[in-house]
Amino acid sequence: MEPKRVLKPINSASQLGTGEQHLKKQHEDISSSDLISRGLKTEHSKENIASSSSLMTSDAAAAADAGKMKKWSLDDFDIGKPLGKGKFGNVYLAREKQSKYIVALKLMFKSQLQKAGVEHQLRREIEIQSHLRHENILRMFGYFHDKTRVYLILEFAPRGELYKELQRCGRFDEKRTATYIHQLSSALTYCHSKKVIHRDIKPENLLLSLRGDLKIADFGWSVHAPSSRRTTMCGTLDYLPPEMVEGKTHDENVDLWSLGVLCYEFLVGSPPFEAENHSETYARITKVDLRFPDFVSSGARDLISKLLRHDPKKRLPLQQVMTHPWILENYTPSHQTARSGPAATS
Repeated sequence: MEPKRVLKPINSASQLGTGEQHLKKQHEDISSSDLISRGLKTEHSKENIASSSSLMTSDAAAAADAGKMKKWSLDDFDIGKPLGKGKFGNVYLAREKQSKYIVALKLMFKSQLQKAGVEHQLRREIEIQSHLRHENILRMFGYFHDKTRVYLILEFAPRGELYKELQRCGRFDEKRTATYIHQLSSALTYCHSKKVIHRDIKPENLLLSLRGDLKIADFGWSVHAPSSRRTTMCGTLDYLPPEMVEGKTHDENVDLWSLGVLCYEFLVGSPPFEAENHSETYARITKVDLRFPDFVSSGARDLISKLLRHDPKKRLPLQQVMTHPWILENYTPSHQTARSGPAATS
């Protein structure tokens, strides 16, 4: 018996646009027999089955426990409006037909992935993100492929990119910044406990849920359209820690540095080591040339300064970030009584 789909329609009230024909027109040369999918194998542990029980029928859970593969194809989805364009493909709003569950469907062209030599990285990133379960990490439900494309089935974040929100606002106040930093610290603590280092924390890789909670959205592949802001060499350096700039080995402490840079950019509106050219940015990062505008409070300065340490071992640990006086004074706890998608933090 074919396992039933695992997505449930708790967010199915969203309406799709008229983009289905636009995408399907691109697939006229692909027969239905070519739409052979290959899902990620569900973990067999009782803990994993239990944590996913609200999303799976008993038949599907039994199939997963038996190690069977969940299969998907493009025919399983109604395709809606485009959400963005990336280097290797596009992202569309989509609805799984059986459950009516709304997702973001990212397609990438195999030829472009092969030309860039990043197939192995894609496989690794799929494996990493598909096994992470945290309320502040964008969920990857699975993937499939056809002759020309790879498709990622991702959680849909209705409020979009955090970077665009930062652009709109200019900068965030202390309460909003502290809330985001607390949420991100919680997510990174979980990642590090799973031996996962993100290495690329920045506003462009963060999305917002319907309730406005932060979601880490990119473990190597952005869900929504990347901003052109960081396409230059100078831009790509803004969040790099000294050890990476200097070509040294690095560990999970690179994420602590990025957290400090992010906190600064939230409060100020620009990253702390931004400069006219990449050489000057290199120099400012390696010297930790940190300058605060007058309006940044002493508490925020203290936290940022303790994260932006040249010596990775001297950076403030994530648990101490979440209990820092400035964070405790300003952050708003998340009151998520329901989640738009698979849930439990393991």
